[in-house]
Amino acid sequence: MREQLLRSQTRSTCVPELIPALLSFFLDEEIRRRQSCSNRRPSLFHGSSVPPAYLMKGFALLFLVFLSINCAFGNYPRAKNVTWKSTNFKTILTWEPKPSADFSYTVEFSAIGMDKERSPYCIRSSNTVCDLSHSSADLQACYTADVLSEPPLGVSSDLTEFPHTSSPQFCPYKDTDIGKPDFELKMNDDKTVTMLHVRDPLTALFEGDRQLTIRDIFSDQLQYKVTYWRNGSTGKKIYNSKSSLIELRDLDRGQSYCFYVQAYIPSRSIDKQLGEISDTNCSNNDGQSFLGAYSVPVIAVLVLFILLVIGIVIAVAVVCCKRWRKAQIKRERVPRQDV
Repeated sequence: MREQLLRSQTRSTCVPELIPALLSFFLDEEIRRRQSCSNRRPSLFHGSSVPPAYLMKGFALLFLVFLSINCAFGNYPRAKNVTWKSTNFKTILTWEPKPSADFSYTVEFSAIGMDKERSPYCIRSSNTVCDLSHSSADLQACYTADVLSEPPLGVSSDLTEFPHTSSPQFCPYKDTDIGKPDFELKMNDDKTVTMLHVRDPLTALFEGDRQLTIRDIFSDQLQYKVTYWRNGSTGKKIYNSKSSLIELRDLDRGQSYCFYVQAYIPSRSIDKQLGEISDTNCSNNDGQSFLGAYSVPVIAVLVLFILLVIGIVIAVAVVCCKRWRKAQIKRERVPRQDV
């Protein structure tokens, strides 16, 4: 019996034959106890109302329960922090920790209410990421995934069930983040209309050989939120457009304006309505006036500086004038000496 226990500690998997060995061991102990008791008179146990044999049976039962749990889940650590990261429908499942040489990870996923399937690139892998972009083809469905801790590739196991950790629910159409768009600024010939040409961000999805854009996915639900302000000013204005070609007509002619754009999907939850902010572009200040070129604080400081210089010049002039007049008076009061 002791040899079997020692052998079981050196194996990486559960030893099923250990359980019947334990049962046989305690059965032999019970037979020997009864044979011993038949040769003497029964007596009460001091300090306890439970015979030692029954205590041993209880401990044996607990030990068997422990073994059954260990056989069911093994010694592989569960994955932690299982999360979805998705931008423009590029969907990645991530988790921790990095596996050791003794175990690996397998990812199973399914749409809600459907059978689970395994990602072919995430079976007994040493990675902690799994690309499920093309596995979640039904964008309107919601998905869950399980990260299983299994033996490394090529290593067998007696376990029938492996420890696993489930992900939160993920719905691509509602949950994927929208990346920042690019746009160009143009002016019409008479400089009265500013036009923004927004390029719809590309997604990780294809239709045949054509890569789809977010406009292909969201159609007329997609809008663009334009934030703009006069260059050097702090006040900002917002304009929402359903088109990727945006025209702004309420701008001061000859002034420089700055713009940034982000995707806007009103049908989503509030925390998912706005996409990433684009880079900021500013228009040229053709024929820009002095007041338009500088902000109010800069102009105020410049005016104060000019007034200060003028005041210093006036003060110096007054002081010099007074000194000159005093010198003149002194010269006039000095009596002339006759030669």
